[in-house]
Amino acid sequence: MMDLFNQTSLECSKLITECYSTSFTLGIKTLDRKFHLPIYAVYGFVRYADEIVDTFYDHDQKYLLDKFRADTYEALNEGISLNPILQAFQLIAKKYKIERELIDAFLKSMEMDLYFSQYNSDGYEEYIYGSAEVVGLMCLRVFCEGNEEMYERLKEPARKLGSAFQKVNFLRDIKSDYVDRGRVYFPGVDFNDFGKGAKQLIEEDIERDFDEAYIGVMNLPRGARMGVHLAYTYYRTLFNKIKEIPASRIQQVRVRVPDLKKMALLAQTYVMFRLNVM
Repeated sequence: MMDLFNQTSLECSKLITECYSTSFTLGIKTLDRKFHLPIYAVYGFVRYADEIVDTFYDHDQKYLLDKFRADTYEALNEGISLNPILQAFQLIAKKYKIERELIDAFLKSMEMDLYFSQYNSDGYEEYIYGSAEVVGLMCLRVFCEGNEEMYERLKEPARKLGSAFQKVNFLRDIKSDYVDRGRVYFPGVDFNDFGKGAKQLIEEDIERDFDEAYIGVMNLPRGARMGVHLAYTYYRTLFNKIKEIPASRIQQVRVRVPDLKKMALLAQTYVMFRLNVM
C-alpha cells in the first residue's frame, strides 16, 4: 500500500500545478512522461512555500513558514510525511539527489519575503538564487538522472534560465508586488519615479540571462528539451510584450500571454522538435 500512498501524493502535486499554472502544466506535459511526476513534485513544493509568504496575510506567516520548513526537513530525514506535497517532494529529492543546500537556499528566500520590502544588490542576488535559480537546479537534477558531468556542464545555464524567469515575473508583477505588497526587488529602483532608462537597464540584464540560458536549453537531454524550450519561448514572448509597455504604465497593467498564443507556441515548438531543429 506504500506505493499507493506515494502515487496519490505525487498526483496531489500534479493537481496543484494544474490549478495554479496552465503555463507550467503545458510545459511539463511536453516533457518525456518519466519526468512529469518528478517535476510536478518540485513545483508543488515551491508553490506551497510561495503561497505562505504571498497569500496568507490573515495568518501568522512566520509560524506557517517555520512549520513548513520543519516539516520539510522531517520528511527528508525520516523519508515520510503525511503532508502529500512533502511526501512527493522528499521522494523526488531522495531519488534524484537534490542537495539540501538547494532546499535551504530556497526556504531562506521565502523567509526573506517576510522581512524585506526593498533589496540592495547583495540581497537581490541572494533572493534570485534561492527563489529561482535553485528551482532550475532541482529540475536539472531530475533531467540529468544522475549524470554528474551533464549536471555540472548545464548548471550555470540552468541558473540563468531561472534568473530570467524570475526577473520577468518581477517586471510583470510590479503592480501586485509594489502597489499591493510594498516590495521592490530591483535594487536602486524607485517605482515612484520609474523611467525608460531604469526599465531598459533591467531589460538588458534579462536579455543577457536569456542568451546564456539558451545554450543550456539546447543541450538538455532530448526528453527534457522540448518542455524547457517551450517554457523558454513562453517567457521570451511574455518578456517581449512587457518591453512594449511604457515604463509609465508598467504599474497599471499585468501583461499575460493569451491562451491561443500559448497553443500556437506549443505547436511551433512541437514542429521544431519533430524536425530536429532544436
